[in-house]
Amino acid sequence: MASVDRLKLITDAVREAGQIGVAELAERTGTSEMTIRRDLETLAGQGVLERYRGGARTLLLRGDEPPFGMRATEGLEIKRRLAAEVAGLIADGESIVLDSGTTCLEVARALEHRRLTVLALSLHAVNALTGAPLLTLLVPGGNPRAGELALTGPLTLASLAALRFDTAILGCCGLTATDGITAYDLDDAAVKRAAIASSRRVIAVTEATKLSRTALAFVAPVAALHVVVTDESAAPDDTAALAAAGVTVRRA
Repeated sequence: MASVDRLKLITDAVREAGQIGVAELAERTGTSEMTIRRDLETLAGQGVLERYRGGARTLLLRGDEPPFGMRATEGLEIKRRLAAEVAGLIADGESIVLDSGTTCLEVARALEHRRLTVLALSLHAVNALTGAPLLTLLVPGGNPRAGELALTGPLTLASLAALRFDTAILGCCGLTATDGITAYDLDDAAVKRAAIASSRRVIAVTEATKLSRTALAFVAPVAALHVVVTDESAAPDDTAALAAAGVTVRRA
């Protein structure tokens, strides 16, 4: 089993059980207890779980967002396909506001060699786009959230209010036709709303698993979105509901 797959299996097992022993995890993954201990140390360092002698217990409450470091390695192939699809919707010369999150980080990498103006709402994306030869990079003010490095707060909102963009590219924590686009963090939700208000077109990019999920903080109804880019595993009922609300759905 690949290391990334094993870490995800361990994370899911710990979250589901609340706490679990090393021996059981070794049996579930078909690997040694020594390997499991190393994996638990890795996940503990990412803030996913807490180690105790002989096992681990979860630190994540139901509905909490997993840490950036863990999400960044999950589903990379899908995220890169989504990013390529989004990049194909962007014309050279556009001004873009690019949201935070792991999928939007892959979008940043897909846009790196394009002739665009991009306001990046994450220091991860800023780092990815720094030095891009044709791209004009704008960096807002704000407070970077620990780990996530998403920029939030009054300075970020003021930066967005002062500008107008052709397109906003948004990530999300949940998206349904009924509850709209939602986020785990209240400050992040406020930044997303400001990005929508400053943009002529809004593209939401998300893995299919989030199309049946609703997070705590409401961002906007689906009517605020023009395009949703998701992956091929999206349930027909979910995409049909979005289409019925007037959103163009594209699968990658």
